[in-house]
Amino acid sequence: MNAEFRLPDLGEGLTEAEVVQWLVQPGDAVVLNQTLAEVETAKAVVELPSPYEGKVTTLHADAGETVAVGAPLIAFDVASEEPDAPSAPPAAEAEEKAQPNLVGYGAAPASGDRPARRARRGGAAPAAAADADVLVAAPHDVLPPSVAEPAVGERPRSTPPVRAHAKRLGVDLALVAAEVGDRVITREDVNAYAERTGATAAATETAPVSSPTPPAVPSGDRAQTRIPIKGVRKHTAQAMVQSAFTAPHVTTFHTVDVTATMELIDQLRADRKLAEHRIGPLVVIAKAVTLALGRNPSLNATWDEVAGEIVHNHFVDLGIAAATERGLIVPIIRDAERLSLTGVADALTQLTQTARAGKTSPAELVGGTFSITNIGVFGIDAGTPILPPGQSGILAVGAVRRQPWEHHGEIALRQMMTLSLSFDHRLVDGAEGARFLKDVADILEQPGRALLY
Repeated sequence: MNAEFRLPDLGEGLTEAEVVQWLVQPGDAVVLNQTLAEVETAKAVVELPSPYEGKVTTLHADAGETVAVGAPLIAFDVASEEPDAPSAPPAAEAEEKAQPNLVGYGAAPASGDRPARRARRGGAAPAAAADADVLVAAPHDVLPPSVAEPAVGERPRSTPPVRAHAKRLGVDLALVAAEVGDRVITREDVNAYAERTGATAAATETAPVSSPTPPAVPSGDRAQTRIPIKGVRKHTAQAMVQSAFTAPHVTTFHTVDVTATMELIDQLRADRKLAEHRIGPLVVIAKAVTLALGRNPSLNATWDEVAGEIVHNHFVDLGIAAATERGLIVPIIRDAERLSLTGVADALTQLTQTARAGKTSPAELVGGTFSITNIGVFGIDAGTPILPPGQSGILAVGAVRRQPWEHHGEIALRQMMTLSLSFDHRLVDGAEGARFLKDVADILEQPGRALLY
């Protein structure tokens, strides 16, 4: 029996993924939950486990190709049902054919009972007779016509990328649906309608081309290389634009004498009992941030535009910006306020290793309440970081430098660092931002003050 696996919803509203590499080929025998491929979403590289046990027959996408959620990805030849097995009623048959639930991609359907849709005009097959694999794997708006007949008032059927494309062109999908009939609206349908009605799009919004990006073509000293905007880079750009034009950013700076903190780190590193923990300046700063957020809760809050509310979080999900080969990502340390200094060190080590290996899951990149970006590793002293969407504060940590500084009434060489705090001025007043930054600075100047927080 032939079975088709469609790209599942990988979470957080992601609409497409690029096939990084196939780990199986046509003719290979696979077992349940064997890794089939690595796909790159806008947030992370994800391994896709097999929902079937059988033989691979077809790969519907090549490595490097982008696939929409719900689109066919791979086909299998799986064992057929026993020939003398008693025939099952339609509901039971659909349940037997249902695609096995994939580990990490949501719960399996609670039952096969689905609300009946009204009969289609022209006597088309009812939804109960549709392929149950599609019912499980594909979102409603990319199901074939025999499965998802839109009821009166339901939006025209299309994929999320096509709806976004139509919105950019100013095209009403209901008008396109009137021309194409019952089938799913494609990007080409939208483009054709836009051309006929005079809607204009940017040159980059034309239909995708399957051929790879051409390499740089030398032309004297003016050669160019074009790199597609996709994956993490595309997501980061969209998120930063959204944040910059939504939240009113304010950035404030503070130069801190961190000599005592650096001496403490040297002592901790020399302690053999702590040898397995990688304790560095970022670890101490992360711990100081969690303590300061407890005293300044507005920096750990969220602006809920839809509900018209300010949400104060009584936990700290700390984002740590990480530069990877695929671009900037901000994985999260959950409940960071509960961790000891060594706990933060271990979490940060694990987070960094996972990010650099490209194995950070989408779930580990969402839901942060405050973030830290370490620009000091690049030798930078200060900056004006942009807030991750939904967060009210982000702290940029500058490089540690030996500089002449006033100390106990005399000029001495001290180890100095500049902290740059950006915050959402809708949530945080200037005085609150200053108090938070001063609390962090006090701990870094005198680590013993952490006992008072």
